Amino acid sequence: MFKRDIIVNLEAWAADSHRKPLILRGARQVGKTTVVNEFGKQFDNYLPLNLEKQEAAKLFDLSVPLKDLMPLLFAHRGVIRKKGRTLLFIDEIQNSAKAISLLRYFYEELPDIYVIAAGSLLENIVDIHTSFPVGRVQYLALRPCSFREFLQAIQEETLLPVLAQPEITSAFHERLMNLFNIYTLIGGMPEVIQLYAERRDILSLNNIYETLLQGYRDDVEKYTTGKLLPDVVRFLLKEGWHKAGQNITLGGFAGSSYKAREVGEAFRLLEKAMLLELVYPTTATEVPATSEIKRTPKLIWLDTGLVNYAAQVQKLILGANDILDAWRGMIAEQIVAQELLTLTNKVSQKRNFWVRGQNDSSAEVDYIWVQESSIFPIEVKSGHNAHLRSLHSFMERSSQTVAFRVWSQPYSVNEVKTVQGKQFRLINLPFYLVGELPDIIAKSI
Repeated sequence: MFKRDIIVNLEAWAADSHRKPLILRGARQVGKTTVVNEFGKQFDNYLPLNLEKQEAAKLFDLSVPLKDLMPLLFAHRGVIRKKGRTLLFIDEIQNSAKAISLLRYFYEELPDIYVIAAGSLLENIVDIHTSFPVGRVQYLALRPCSFREFLQAIQEETLLPVLAQPEITSAFHERLMNLFNIYTLIGGMPEVIQLYAERRDILSLNNIYETLLQGYRDDVEKYTTGKLLPDVVRFLLKEGWHKAGQNITLGGFAGSSYKAREVGEAFRLLEKAMLLELVYPTTATEVPATSEIKRTPKLIWLDTGLVNYAAQVQKLILGANDILDAWRGMIAEQIVAQELLTLTNKVSQKRNFWVRGQNDSSAEVDYIWVQESSIFPIEVKSGHNAHLRSLHSFMERSSQTVAFRVWSQPYSVNEVKTVQGKQFRLINLPFYLVGELPDIIAKSI
C-alpha cells in the first residue's frame, strides 16, 4: 500500500511531549485502519484492537484499574510487551462507551502509552450514546487521497518537485493534466487508487465503487433514528450524487416531497459521517469569513470517483477534452473543493463560496481560501479575464491584491484592473496546482 501524507502528522503528534489520545476521524473506507497499521510499524509494541469483535470490546467493560488493563490487552493479542514505545489502536471504538470514557484516563494515568482511536460511524453514534472527554483528546481528519498522493501511488513521484515550482510546470502541462483527468475520474478512495496503480484499468474499479456505496447504504440503520429519517437518508444516498457541485434547495430536494427540515436533518447526519459537506456562502471579503447558513448551500461529496460512478457520468468525464466542459462544469467544482479540503487535517475545517450581498446572489465566486489573515477568492472558470465579473466584484470590495482562477490552461499570472480601476494579480492555476495553493500564496504576498 502506498504511503499517506497524514503519516507526517501522526509522527508530529507522537513527538509532542504534551500529546493526548488521538481521535482519527474520516468517512468509511478512507484508509484509517491502514494508515494506523502502517504508522504502528514505528513502535516497539503495536497493539491494534477492533471493538467490532465482542471479545475485544468486553475487555473495556472489566472493572480493573487502567494499569492492570494493559497486560490484559497484550494477553488478548497474544503478544509479550517489549521495552520501548507502545501504540494502542482502538478501532471501531463506537462499539464501547466504556472505551470512549477511558480515553481521558489514558491521558491522566498512562501518558507513556500512545493511543489512537477511530471508527467509521463515530461521528454519529457518539452524539447519541456518549461523548469524548473534553480537553483530554486530540482530533485529526483523514480525507480521500490528494492528487499528490495519487501521483505517488502510481509511481509518478518524480513530478512532485515539478509541482513545487509552478513557473516550470508548463513544460509538463499536458502530462500533468492527463494525470489529473484520471484522478478526477477515479477519485481518491485508497482502495480504488491502489487497484488502478496495479492494473491501470478504469472499468475494473466499478466493483469497488459499488461495494463502497452499498456499505454507506447498509450503514443507514446504524446512524439514524425514527421512521422517516432513514428513508430520507437513503434517498439522498441514491439521488444526491447527481447534485454534486451544485447549489441546492433543501425543501423538495431532487424532486422529492420531503420538507426542508427533514432533508436538512438527513444531510447533517451524512455530514457527521464525513460523506459530504453543505458548503455555505459568505459575504465577507475580510476575515472572519462567517457562513450564511440561511442561504442556499452548495453540495460537495467526499469523492469525485464515487460521484462519477453513482451519477453515471463516467463516460462524460472520460470523453471530455476539458474538465470544465464535463457535466456542465460541476465535476470541476467538486474536484477543486475536494483538493482544497485535503490541504488541512482539521476535523472542523469548512469550505465557503462568496456572494456579493445578503439578498443578492448574482455575483458568486466559487470558493474562498483563508490564509495569513486574508481571504483569497478562487474562481473555477475558463475564458478571458473580462468574463470574471464575480471575481472583479469581490476584488473591488476587498483589500486583497491577489486572486485565483483555476482552469485547464498552463500556469500564468496577469495584472488585471477592475471597472472601478483597482489593480490586482490574477494567478491562473491549472487544476493540478490547487494542492499547492498555500505555498503559492506564501510566495505571492
